[in-house]
Amino acid sequence: MPLLTVEGLSKSFTLHRVGRHIQGCQDIGFSLEMGEFVGITGRSGSGKSTILRCIWRTNLPEQGRMLYDSAHFGLVDLAQATQRQMLYLRAYELGYVSQFLSALPRQSAYDIVLKSALETYGADRREKAEEETEAMLRHFDLDEDLWQLYPRTFSGGEKLRLNIAAAMIKRPRLLLLDEPTASLDNASKVKVRQLIDQLKAEGTTMLGIFHDLEFMEGLCDHEFNMQEGVLS
Repeated sequence: MPLLTVEGLSKSFTLHRVGRHIQGCQDIGFSLEMGEFVGITGRSGSGKSTILRCIWRTNLPEQGRMLYDSAHFGLVDLAQATQRQMLYLRAYELGYVSQFLSALPRQSAYDIVLKSALETYGADRREKAEEETEAMLRHFDLDEDLWQLYPRTFSGGEKLRLNIAAAMIKRPRLLLLDEPTASLDNASKVKVRQLIDQLKAEGTTMLGIFHDLEFMEGLCDHEFNMQEGVLS
């Protein structure tokens, strides 16, 4: 059984102030086998991110099913999952790397990553979680002088590296990647690729959207192109 099967997924948006209706994605269908990495390419505005946000349930789909084989719940349709189920899945089974860092205003960079590590290892293994947190921050070349600072002072690249560190330290069953290399220099892209390779070897299933086709080369098992909300 695939880890994730998407069938007939559609989502549109209405901009009431300007009286405009936008089709985000339309009749999307694909499946992800356990341990597979599927990439989606396409120009900006084609609807790629809408697919990821529907799976993560930031956006509520209008039509279709997203059947996820959860380790805890069994087969669950993410389009119909309760808020309680989604909170559990986001904490323990799903990971999401966006281009933007979302964190509490007074949460340090260290604490953001540690929170994710504790969800993985549990409060009774705090020492292990702290070791993994420090290793992950060092992997992404985040200087120790930054660890106790609030990330609102960070550069765009530093925020993205922190975001990736927090998502990847969870070793999620399904990892969603939304332009994970968008504002990174080449050295940081290498660090991201190393961790993606490691997670893939460990069995993590991944769905990613990219503009950087060179970065994708050799990573993806399958690739789709998206144009005007439709996969091809």
